Amino acid sequence: MRIAVAGGTGTVGRLVVDEVRAAGHEPLVLTRSTGTDLLTGEGLARALLNTDVVIDVSSSSSVSTAESVRFFGTVTRNLREAERIAAVPHHLALSVIGARRVNANYYAGKTRQEELLEADSGGWSLLRTTQFHEFAGQLLEHGKLGPLQIVPAMRSQPIAAREVARELLAIAEGDPRGLEPDLGGPQEENMAELVRRYLTATGRPGSVLQMALPGAWGRGMRDGSLLPAQGSRLGTQTFDEWLAALRTGDAD
Repeated sequence: MRIAVAGGTGTVGRLVVDEVRAAGHEPLVLTRSTGTDLLTGEGLARALLNTDVVIDVSSSSSVSTAESVRFFGTVTRNLREAERIAAVPHHLALSVIGARRVNANYYAGKTRQEELLEADSGGWSLLRTTQFHEFAGQLLEHGKLGPLQIVPAMRSQPIAAREVARELLAIAEGDPRGLEPDLGGPQEENMAELVRRYLTATGRPGSVLQMALPGAWGRGMRDGSLLPAQGSRLGTQTFDEWLAALRTGDAD
């Protein structure tokens, strides 16, 4: 199979590319360096000729509602149009559990992505997962205030990005099935505590201060909206197991 990956250089995208290659398929990473632009649509239809499936794990670093909606809406429309021109039979997108319940800031963009696919006539699959274990480390790029690390008050049930990558490949190897069963992490965690454990494991100094964010975005983080429903499928690697692998250099 020839499998295109939008966002193939990101946290989960690079792991998807690894899994695609390890399974004996041909990966195609859709980046500007390969002549494709997700936001303008330039080069997409040409690049997708003879492609069996597109896995969209693209993401935006913006937390602005307007920017997030613009990004995910534009990318989804451009990919679907290019897929129709190139006769790609399967589009697979990754979303976030609870995004539509929160529907604000970053999650408003994921909501828009889901709405566009659901309004489409078919030929797509959609997998919702919880945040990745790697999210704790990504939070360190934001919220630094002197010796303090500001972390949003957030209930989370993180999952290993590698497990998500493997699940995406398994779906991609089959026919389009629409909305897939949700996939969450093995246990609920507090995000501030995860960041503390991440700092300790990586030998970084600093104190963590938990802060409740305002509005629907912050409320959704705190009230459990982003947790998987009871009975959802769960991954196996815990955050502490992932941290242990990180310390020994075995984490992805």
